Amino acid sequence: MDHSVAIPLLSGAAAGTCTDLVFFPVDTVKTRLQAKGGFSANGGWAGVYRGVGSAIVGSAPGASLFFLTYEFLNTNLYPHLASRLDHDDALARPLTHMLAASAGEVAACSVRVPTEVVKQRAQAAIHPSSAAALKAVLQAEGVRGLYRGYATTILREIPFTAIQFPLYEALKRARARARTRDGNQVLAQPSPLDGALCGSVAGGVAAALTTPLDVLKTRIMLARDPVPVAVLARQIAADEGLAAFFRGVGPRTLWISAGGAVFLGGYESTKALLTSFTSSASPSLSP
Repeated sequence: MDHSVAIPLLSGAAAGTCTDLVFFPVDTVKTRLQAKGGFSANGGWAGVYRGVGSAIVGSAPGASLFFLTYEFLNTNLYPHLASRLDHDDALARPLTHMLAASAGEVAACSVRVPTEVVKQRAQAAIHPSSAAALKAVLQAEGVRGLYRGYATTILREIPFTAIQFPLYEALKRARARARTRDGNQVLAQPSPLDGALCGSVAGGVAAALTTPLDVLKTRIMLARDPVPVAVLARQIAADEGLAAFFRGVGPRTLWISAGGAVFLGGYESTKALLTSFTSSASPSLSP
């Protein structure tokens, strides 16, 4: 397999699985806070790892698809945008990151949404396990039921990544510039620790700003029957007030801020390790 494909696939799989396993209890708390009826009515502190099986199934392929798409478009889209924008780097780079991240999320959601539907139904104690949730969804709605909330998830993820990744890349570039003050070009690349810190800040900011979209996504996935997002938004505002759209903002911001450090820091670490390994292995493979 081509290294340009293998490295994002393997690095994304490792980062995604690690992040979901470490922060799954925080995600459960967030889901239960956002579900109708609130935290206690949807399971409280009991079984915070309920639904983890579906998360494990979806983590590796979802993250792999995201980073494969993101890295490919970052490499190939930037030269075209830069030339069309008269090499205005201040505009071409953020626009490239926004488009690449958005495309990556659309690809990842083809895997992530079905596992998210199953996971959240188990987290909210609607079903006792991922297997039971999967069986119930398929019996009630068929495969189509696994994609309930797909459009809303995309609606949440595109603004999220449009904020997170341009900010993440800008913070990395700022850190790289700081590392070259002594004129040493070798230090221009940010370390995995830099990647973790930049990922934490970018993820936290994006998470807080997109919480209302996350609330809508959670409610749609947990609803007994399909409901249009506009109708649901009006119902929540009328019955629970505007503050309901920011339920779970604390756990969501904490989870994604800390998760961003692990996810992007882990991705950068694995990517650096694999790149180093393939670089050192290449000479020995040549005739």
